[in-house]
Amino acid sequence: MTITASAVNELRKATGAGMMDCKNALQQTNGNMEEAIDFLRKKGAKISANRADRDAAEGAVIAIASFDKKDGVVIRLNCETDFVAKNDEFVTFAKNIASVALENKPSSIDELKNLSIDGISINERLLDFIGKIGEKIDVTSYELVSGNLIVPYIHAGNKIGVLVALSSSSDSIEEAGKDVAMQIAAMIPVALDKDDVPQSVIDREIEIGKAQAAAEGKPEAMLEKIALGKLNKFYKDSTLLNQDFVKDSSKTIRQMLNDIEKGLTVTQFKRIQLGA
Repeated sequence: MTITASAVNELRKATGAGMMDCKNALQQTNGNMEEAIDFLRKKGAKISANRADRDAAEGAVIAIASFDKKDGVVIRLNCETDFVAKNDEFVTFAKNIASVALENKPSSIDELKNLSIDGISINERLLDFIGKIGEKIDVTSYELVSGNLIVPYIHAGNKIGVLVALSSSSDSIEEAGKDVAMQIAAMIPVALDKDDVPQSVIDREIEIGKAQAAAEGKPEAMLEKIALGKLNKFYKDSTLLNQDFVKDSSKTIRQMLNDIEKGLTVTQFKRIQLGA
C-alpha cells in the first residue's frame, strides 16, 4: 500500500525513530500505527517512551477532590484549538463539570452530561458553547476514585490530571501523595503493581523481548529467559509501586511510602491527559 508522508511523520513523532525506519515499519504493517510501533521495537529501534502526546487534541483536564478528601474526579473537556483551551470561560466550564461530577458521582459520561449546571443540562451547555465559538466541544473522559485519602494533581496547564488514592490519611501522607501524583504525571505507569498488568500487555512484552533478543543474535534456547528478564525491567519501569522515585532514585515508590508510614501504599490511581 502507499504510505503517506503524513503517516511517516506521525510515526516519527510518536517514536523518535528515523524516517526510513518509520516508512519501512508502516509498509511492513500495512499502515497500522500500533503494529508499526511494535515492529520498530522488535527490530531494536530506540523509540520514545512517551507516545501519549501524538495527535493531541486541545482542551482542559481537571482533577479535584471532595472537602473530606475521600472522593475525587478527573474529567477531560476537549475542544479543537489551543486558543479556546486557554480561554477562561472554557476552563471555568470544565471546572464546573468536574464539580457536578464530584457532587453527583455519575456512573458514566452520558449520565454526567445529563446532569445540570444551574438548571441547564451539561449536554445543552455543550451545544450552546459549540454554537458560540464554532468548535466541537465534548466531555471525552471521566473517572471517579474513592479511598482513605484522595490527592488530585493538575499538570502542564490543564493538560494532565491525576488522582491518587492512599491507604491512610494525614498531612505528611498528603504531601507524599502529591509527590506520587507528580510521578504518575511524568512517568505514565501502566498499572499499580505487577499483578495489575493485563495479560495481553505481558504477552506483548514477552513477544517483543524475544524478537529483540533474536535480532541481537542470541541463541534460540535463551530467548525466553532473556524476554523474561526484559519483562522484569518493564515491571520496574512501568508499574507505579516498582518505579524508582523521581525525587530519590535510591528508593522505589513502594519504599518511599513505607518509610513515611509502615504499610502505606497507593490503592488506586487515574491519569488522564490531552491526546491520550
